Amino acid sequence: MTRVAAIDCGTNSIRLLVADLDSGTSLTDVERRMEVVRLGQGVDRTGRIDPVALDRTVAAARDYAETCTRHGVERIRFVATSASRDAENRQDFVDGIHDALGVLPEVITGDEEAELSFRGAVSSLAGGDHPGPCLVVDIGGGSTEFVLGQDTVRAARSVDVGCVRLTERHLPTDPPTEEEIAAARREASARIDEAAAVVPFGAARTLVGVAGTVTTVTAHALDLPGYDAAAIDGAALTPDRVRASCADLLAAPRSARAAMPFMHPGRVDVIGAGALLWSDVVTRVEQDVAADGGRLARVITSEHDILDGIALSLA
Repeated sequence: MTRVAAIDCGTNSIRLLVADLDSGTSLTDVERRMEVVRLGQGVDRTGRIDPVALDRTVAAARDYAETCTRHGVERIRFVATSASRDAENRQDFVDGIHDALGVLPEVITGDEEAELSFRGAVSSLAGGDHPGPCLVVDIGGGSTEFVLGQDTVRAARSVDVGCVRLTERHLPTDPPTEEEIAAARREASARIDEAAAVVPFGAARTLVGVAGTVTTVTAHALDLPGYDAAAIDGAALTPDRVRASCADLLAAPRSARAAMPFMHPGRVDVIGAGALLWSDVVTRVEQDVAADGGRLARVITSEHDILDGIALSLA
């Protein structure tokens, strides 16, 4: 058994998983942490990582380094995704993380991100009533990954749309106007089309959503009195219930979102865009599955995602 640490740094958050890795196939959690650092703040507009956002991220990495030392971690893998892929000054990010943590961050491609998300998500589905193939969708701050597979990945596509990017581009008003929502939906639809051109959504028989947008939508749908990962993980909702939860979050003013007991403060301003995107993905997958002669009866939420995939890759 090996004690490993996986760190996932995206557009909105930086997350840590310390786990014991057994035979390269199973993980036992030791500690999970998440900080919203908004590394991708303004990157879509400027093409550069903001120095203040970088400072927040490096500070979190230093904190994670202390956690790894305390737990006696033997191997660390740090993976960076959309914001650092897009930034002209990503070397500043690489240097800052290396100084803080002692390891070089890997700025991975969208396809690599998709495969790690799939591996992490399906690691928790074994033994459940989840017919394949599975379509795993990981909605991030700057990108969204679509991965279809069963035992292995059959098709994958990462597209440049996420809750932070959509918010910054289209949803400045609180709550958003009908015109803003229509513009955001047009962009979301175009990016979903991009993914569907590569990944045959209709072949899926189980749809699995991962990451903060999806888990927050699920917490709202379940009317949880607080964020409860055990209740969220594996939750099966009908497509209509997912859409109703998404519609509520999109329409709610930020003050109402902030008052929701399960809402992380760092998601308050971007969950509307994430909910819009997740709702449109669910609708499109449901339509494509029906056109292929199947039926999407439920949508599964998983608390296991790219972070678990990164940890498993350390075998």
